[in-house]
Amino acid sequence: MNLNIFKDSPFKTLISFHKLIESLEEIALSDVDYRSKYAKAVLKEIEPVPEFRTGIADLSIIENNKTLIKYLLADLFPTSLTNNEIKAVTIPFQNLTFNYSERFKRILNAAGDFDLTIRDFNEDQYYVLSCILILNSYYRQQFDYNKPLFYDIPNSDGIINHYRILYNADFIGVYPTEKAVPLSSIDIDELMDNYSNIDLWKQKFPLESWILKGFGIVTLYDATKESAISNLKTNLLKSEKGQTDINKNSEAIFKSIFKVPDLRIGLLIYNEEEGKFIKPPFKNGELESFVLLDENEVPCEKAFLGCSFSTLLEDKKPFSISNVEHFSTLPGNEMFAQHLLAQGIKSCILAPVIKDNKLLGIMELVSSKPRQLNSINANNLDLILPYIVDTLERYSTDLENQLEAIIQREYTAIHSSVYWKFRNEAQNYFHTNTSDKEYIFKEIVFKEVYPLYGQIDIRGSSEHRNSTVKEDLKNQLSVLSEIFTNLEANSVLPLLEQRKFEMQSYSKELQLELKADTEQQIQNYIQKEIHPILSNSKIEGECQSLINNYFEKLDPKTGLFYQARKEFDASMSIINKKMATVLDKEQVEAQNIFPHYFERFKTDGVEHNLYIGASISPSQPFNLMYLNNLRLWQLQTLCKMELEHYQLKSALPYELDVTSLILVFSSPITIRFRMDEKRFDVDGTYNARYEVVKKRIDKANIKGTMERITQKEKITIVYSHNNEEIEYLKYIKFLQFKGMVEPSIEQFDVEELQGVSGLKALRIKVSNTVDPNSPDNRYTYQELLDELN
Repeated sequence: MNLNIFKDSPFKTLISFHKLIESLEEIALSDVDYRSKYAKAVLKEIEPVPEFRTGIADLSIIENNKTLIKYLLADLFPTSLTNNEIKAVTIPFQNLTFNYSERFKRILNAAGDFDLTIRDFNEDQYYVLSCILILNSYYRQQFDYNKPLFYDIPNSDGIINHYRILYNADFIGVYPTEKAVPLSSIDIDELMDNYSNIDLWKQKFPLESWILKGFGIVTLYDATKESAISNLKTNLLKSEKGQTDINKNSEAIFKSIFKVPDLRIGLLIYNEEEGKFIKPPFKNGELESFVLLDENEVPCEKAFLGCSFSTLLEDKKPFSISNVEHFSTLPGNEMFAQHLLAQGIKSCILAPVIKDNKLLGIMELVSSKPRQLNSINANNLDLILPYIVDTLERYSTDLENQLEAIIQREYTAIHSSVYWKFRNEAQNYFHTNTSDKEYIFKEIVFKEVYPLYGQIDIRGSSEHRNSTVKEDLKNQLSVLSEIFTNLEANSVLPLLEQRKFEMQSYSKELQLELKADTEQQIQNYIQKEIHPILSNSKIEGECQSLINNYFEKLDPKTGLFYQARKEFDASMSIINKKMATVLDKEQVEAQNIFPHYFERFKTDGVEHNLYIGASISPSQPFNLMYLNNLRLWQLQTLCKMELEHYQLKSALPYELDVTSLILVFSSPITIRFRMDEKRFDVDGTYNARYEVVKKRIDKANIKGTMERITQKEKITIVYSHNNEEIEYLKYIKFLQFKGMVEPSIEQFDVEELQGVSGLKALRIKVSNTVDPNSPDNRYTYQELLDELN
């Protein structure tokens, strides 16, 4: 007897056979002699147990009278059907069962130590369904609850079988007690609209306020395949976040369908563009491929290691190997068979996943036992493959969308602040596009926006780069000269002395300023004149060791020494990445000031452009206070970037300094999206002055001197008008008060640039004693005003 029952119930349950006994009493009075005698005999047998009629509350009475109950229920549980039907006595929706048919007993014995519980069915659901039983039987309602209920029961091999539960409640009566709450039609309507409100149901149907008297019959229907397929469909439709157990869940489902205890599943994705099979995209190896094993991708023609799989790839039909060991004895199959046997695979099915005659992938089913998988049970795939097809097709579509999104984000990104305008234009195109009318896209223009430009540049990057090139070339020529000196001592070739002389000449040339083609000349010379000698000479001992060490130091791409340049490039990359990360992080917060367009570029440093104005965010009122806030934000952000570099500098493989610059431009301009360049640019002749200044200002000198306006560990602010100077002096003094900037302020005129004159600049030094990550180092324009007041 299964006693895994719910404790909270609207019922006081009395298991009773009174209706069945009353039926037997009627038969005992009938004229059919053999039926009458049978009924009388049964009634006489049960007479010593009056609880069979009055109701059983103590379940031990059932346990002590198993045989008597079996005789009493013999008409409902015929012996001739006991090995076919899966049947028992129960109380509906409770996990209380007894008096099993023989087939039911065998199923439970095979399951071992197992609690019989209804799948996905909890105490609240039990309570509500019990109340619905009262509403339907006592109040004559017709509430319909058709959700299928299942028992999931393992067999002796651990395969889960799924059984649909069917109830017969003909022998049950429902009666109110004095605790029962009478229900009006309004109460019933309220319950009808509040299925999930368990407190309401318990209020209308208090605990044990009704008596359920009688018994039910549960009949199980083996719906393993149907349920497993439904579960598979649910499993495959899960979102990515819910796919953490996809392999485990799917394998259990496949085992239920194929009745193969050790079944494992794999998947190959077909990449049509490249003609390759690739591993499935699930994380943490949740779904592997037994064909690919450790490879991430393999060309189709090499995937099966020489085996001909025309049935699979050309006819697009499943291919089964019922005995891999026998398969290995057939000519041409040896390598692939050994590949499977090495993984413990003795039988397998490979099934193409086809959509519109197009191959999407291959489903792999494998077993460690021969004959478990074969061409006969391969027909079960007809039930499964439609869902696999939908999943792979969805994966293919999702992959395309994700790739498109990555391309959009990484290569042709449209900033979120202006995305709305592009979207509006796209919607206009979508709604007006017809086959007989060509749509003309409107230009994306934002008028009356204020620009902010800033950069943090690696100081003297060109000189540093040339210096590292010369250092690497000198070192390489020096090592080669040493090798050739050793070669001369062990050879009579006069050519060696000639080559050594040429290398010394190149070394002297490197003492001078590096020319544009010097690196290429030396590279060609070494590869064409020097390396052939080293590669073809038969040398032993110390000299050969020098040659081997030399070739090990060469960069595989250039064939040259690359150590100094590698350190320089690494330092450049570290600085750019760190500066870009700081800027991007701060920019997220800056958008809270007022939505604005932002873009940045990595060159020999990091540049950024910002444009703010009413046209970029027309749904929000704009005033110049937001521009002031953004200017203060920009100055603080550059201070933070300078501080981050200062802390980073000592850890760099090649020490590099940076300079910072802000260009102030107070006149509003117009920016236009250039379709050919896929980026925004200033629009109009007057506005072009801003771009001219931007491109030339960082190389400018202080007027009347040869000193650059930008210096390491300092921020230079270039402006044109006195009101801009006054504004930025306020910001600087405020940051000096906060300890972010040192006390001294340099002021000077900027030399005249081509077509631009009258520029002035402020230059400040960032304090290196401040923690750049401290939350106290971020101030607003309002704080500045409060401080000044």
